[in-house]
Amino acid sequence: MPVGVLVPLIVFALLALLFALVLRRAALLVARMREADSFRAAVTDLATRIDISLGGVVERIDSVRRHQLPSDAIADNLEAATEAVGRYAEEGRALRAPPSARVQRDSIVAELERAGRALEMVVHGAELMTTQPGPARELEAQTSIKRGYLNLIHAREAIGRLAVEAATPPAPTGEVLGRREL
Repeated sequence: MPVGVLVPLIVFALLALLFALVLRRAALLVARMREADSFRAAVTDLATRIDISLGGVVERIDSVRRHQLPSDAIADNLEAATEAVGRYAEEGRALRAPPSARVQRDSIVAELERAGRALEMVVHGAELMTTQPGPARELEAQTSIKRGYLNLIHAREAIGRLAVEAATPPAPTGEVLGRREL
């Protein structure tokens, strides 16, 4: 082959190779962005459902704590909330988080587990109020209900805060796909 034909073919092949590399890196960047966006949307949806579920049961527990409702009136609410928190925790564990958001995902799951323990404490207090009346048990029941109530409020607030953190895109850094800008 003449050199006049060979040189342009080699240049074309090199340019095609460089173009393919740029396209591959761009596709990786788009895939990471898509994964991060779907994670943010899933966390926002999950946090909204958690807030609604826990908000209703917190109000009912507060009514029992203030002696506006009998303790046995919220048994069904507590059972439903406990089941919902368990489902939400499983859903949180199943979320595919990008590496930068795994800490938030794990923290949300930990707060859901905390909410589950808080609900168990409220159930314990409500059962004590119902099954064993008396001044000594009344104090223990009220303490269990109040501690569970406060832990539930704190877990709910923490989940909301973590969801906002997870839904906020991180600030751009100098690192793009393993390379740093100078």
